[in-house]
Amino acid sequence: MTSVTRRQNHDHERRSAATEAKLLSAVERLLGAGESFTDLSVQRIIEEAGVSRATFYAYFPGKPDILKRLAEKVRDASLALAQQWDPGAGEDGADRYTRFFEDVLALHRAHHPVLSAVREVATYDSAVRDFYTADLEGFDEAVLATLLQQQHVGATPADLDAVAASRVIVWGGAQAMARHISVDDGSGDAALARELGRIWWYGAYRRPAG
Repeated sequence: MTSVTRRQNHDHERRSAATEAKLLSAVERLLGAGESFTDLSVQRIIEEAGVSRATFYAYFPGKPDILKRLAEKVRDASLALAQQWDPGAGEDGADRYTRFFEDVLALHRAHHPVLSAVREVATYDSAVRDFYTADLEGFDEAVLATLLQQQHVGATPADLDAVAASRVIVWGGAQAMARHISVDDGSGDAALARELGRIWWYGAYRRPAG
């Protein structure tokens, strides 16, 4: 009986994951085709996904929730990239940061319609705004922690204001990437990644002491 119950639970989880994936993919396709998330109706989403309205609301209380779920996937992938980097690993940090930003730009470019929708909806929906803010605050805290650790071991100058520096490079970097992707066809990605890498490394982590 235990094995049958376990198998039934596994089948249910698999079907649930598949249904959620259909809804998420439908919204990504619609946004990628140029539809505005604000104007996108639940009816349009369920028609694209091939599910019922009841099924939609069984997985997502409302449209903002499906957008947050899509953005979470991008955030988790970005965090996974960030966690691979160690400022004390002994390699050229500017080059390592350049490779990191190349990966982040590729990820953000692939999901640009979703991220643009998040920024759009954040202007009028407090839940999405809080999610977007908390997302960047998480990166801000992570960068601050590495700056403080590097100051502790003497690799980053003590006169650096780590709190201000982490805000500048995280929040400013996010805006720079969003703007770049909206106006560049991808040919300038390597150059932007290089400049971001050097600004982060030489402007904060290895800035000359005052």
